[in-house]
Amino acid sequence: MIKVKNLKKIYETKLRKGFFKSEKTHLEAVKNISMEIEKGKIVGLLGINGAGKTTTIKMLSTLLLPTSGSIDVDGIDAIKNPMIVKKRINMVAGGERMIYWRLTGRENLWYYGQIYGIENKILSRRIDELLRLVGITEKQDTPVENYSKGMKQRLQIARGLINNPDYIFMDEPTLGLDALIAKELRSHVKKIACEEGKGILLTSHYMEEIEELCDYVYILNKGEIIEKGTPKQLATLGLKNKTIYLKVEEGFSIYEKLCSACSIEDKSVIIKQDNSKNVFTITSALDLNLTLSKFCMSNNVPIIKLYEEEPKLEDAIIRFAKEA
Repeated sequence: MIKVKNLKKIYETKLRKGFFKSEKTHLEAVKNISMEIEKGKIVGLLGINGAGKTTTIKMLSTLLLPTSGSIDVDGIDAIKNPMIVKKRINMVAGGERMIYWRLTGRENLWYYGQIYGIENKILSRRIDELLRLVGITEKQDTPVENYSKGMKQRLQIARGLINNPDYIFMDEPTLGLDALIAKELRSHVKKIACEEGKGILLTSHYMEEIEELCDYVYILNKGEIIEKGTPKQLATLGLKNKTIYLKVEEGFSIYEKLCSACSIEDKSVIIKQDNSKNVFTITSALDLNLTLSKFCMSNNVPIIKLYEEEPKLEDAIIRFAKEA
């Protein structure tokens, strides 16, 4: 398990004051964050641009030294022993970085395997396994410049697994990919966590991706963790009002009566009636499902549909950020 405690990063910059004078300023990019990443689990790290996600990942991957705090990787102090920890972790970035276009897919993996000091026999076998895992065996001897975006990103995932890491940090892994290829990559990410038992830290701007993949989510804002929980828990927490849709049989004029019945429970309830006159949208801070059911029964109005809108993680993040 990766355990992060009170991690902080302060950047020192100089602000020019005239031609010969400058003044030191301090920017606190990450403020005392704590989190855990278990093997076999996918943990999401969310936040709007400038929240501190990239700085956090750089510190976890030992590319950036924290100002203070601790990073423990399976009992090893990552700050004091970065070279030992590097063998247990790896990183996959979105876009087309971190691979060499003029090399073939296999040559890319061989190059990175050599950097990690993997023995040739073991490396050759591992490359074969990874090419099968990400589905590019048939294109292994083709230069990467001839790969599609999806194939390049799959090669990125294979590169991130070349040292057989226990933990992988994925920064926008489906960035710029079309829906079909992104879906394929998500299935690969799930497989890596569930079948390979890797711990994954995932950042993404695609909320559907986070909701589908993540077991737990941390929300960053201005360098601080402002909320944490499962995607469903966070979406529910961020829901200020419930939205209920009611569809009844045509021919019943119930709008005014319905407003009166609901306002008894919630005076601030908002009820909208569509043009067909038999579909209503009810927005309230309270759960009015039972009230609506009782109203229709007592007025002999047959219900065709009655359902509540599912809370959205994206709306929750926007609300949390505004409140913070």
